[in-house]
Amino acid sequence: MSSKVLETIGLTKYFYEPTKFKVLDNITMSVDHGEFVSIVGKSGCGKSTLLYLLSTMDTDYEGQVLIHEELVTGQSDIDLARIRNEKIGFVFQFHYLLSEYTVLKNVMLPGLKLQQYSEAEIEHRAMDHLKTLGMQDQALKMPNQLSGGQKQRVAIARALINDPLIIMGDEPTGNLDKKNSDLVFDIFKELTQEHNQTLLVVTHDADFAGRTNRIITMEDGKIIS
Repeated sequence: MSSKVLETIGLTKYFYEPTKFKVLDNITMSVDHGEFVSIVGKSGCGKSTLLYLLSTMDTDYEGQVLIHEELVTGQSDIDLARIRNEKIGFVFQFHYLLSEYTVLKNVMLPGLKLQQYSEAEIEHRAMDHLKTLGMQDQALKMPNQLSGGQKQRVAIARALINDPLIIMGDEPTGNLDKKNSDLVFDIFKELTQEHNQTLLVVTHDADFAGRTNRIITMEDGKIIS
């Protein structure tokens, strides 16, 4: 099996409102197993659109997306939902924790959906991830009782619950102060170094990007470096 976790070939995307506009132009790239890659570029350059396509949530594009050498382009919605749940963990700028559930239950939810393990095993795994992130003592709290930095750590634990091939982040530190941004970066770095976790993060934060393994720079829908 190749070391490529993610690959795109000739990815092109148009928006049609108010007129036809090419937002991604022939993007060919790959991310290897255990790499920590950041995507940077000015607002409107297409980086978040690219991440959305890579995450299989948008299927209206030309070209191909492969995850672990499996062609995901053209697969059914049901299969894409399975691939997302099994192989991709998500960390967004806003944590999207469900306010009606405890921290522990929020972390468990993708695991319960995938049904690969018993509920007791998923709970055990969720607690392990919370422990790794220094959040085990917050497990029974509700999200509204946490700080912004704590919520983002819970979101990272949730992203890890199904042992994803890759974690994708869309501005994961965009809502955090310097101290918490550094903390999130350190967590990501540790995941790659100690657990060989693959990470692909869209960021505006030049300091954050500068400390990742590799930077992909975008401009006007193209990769320029």
